[in-house]
Amino acid sequence: MEQETGASSRDRVLQAAMAMFGEDPGARLSVRAVAARAGVSTGSLRYHFPTQRALQDAVLTGIYDVVAPDDRIHDRSAPARDRLIDCLRQVLALAGVGEQARAGWGEIFRTYIEPEPTDESRAAYLAVEREGQRRVEHWLTVLSNEGALAEGDNRRRARFLVTVLNGLSIARALPSDESLLTTETETLHAAVDHVLDSRF
Repeated sequence: MEQETGASSRDRVLQAAMAMFGEDPGARLSVRAVAARAGVSTGSLRYHFPTQRALQDAVLTGIYDVVAPDDRIHDRSAPARDRLIDCLRQVLALAGVGEQARAGWGEIFRTYIEPEPTDESRAAYLAVEREGQRRVEHWLTVLSNEGALAEGDNRRRARFLVTVLNGLSIARALPSDESLLTTETETLHAAVDHVLDSRF
């Protein structure tokens, strides 16, 4: 019974933290605020997530699991190229388009770029970056294990693809006289082809 209660309190904490992150991605996920929202004690929260970084990492993992599930990369009925592109598109969907993309990048600027970085803001940003990198590396590892991707440095490849995604998400927030969908598709195809056809 204790184990069920413990698992339930952990789930409540994660659900509360993910809801708070969804309402304001720049908000600080403080222990007290999350515990209050989840209806658990701070001691219970600390039991499951000893540090704020552990909580942030768990929240980001949960968000990526919903927005960019791994199951597509395992669908061998489709070519590896198409599967990887689809997974990258799911991550890119987080940026939104037009007003949503502008609002998102405006919040990132106000939170992480405009002010002098603090230990807290640096840790929050690095948690986001680390989870994005981890997810792309996982997809590349799946393709490597299938033999669809030559042996190489998947960490470096993932960093390249994440950089491309960052650039495309910024482009979504900026004025453009070209078809955004066409440009984005061409760029994703070129980036994925480069990764799949090279040993870098």
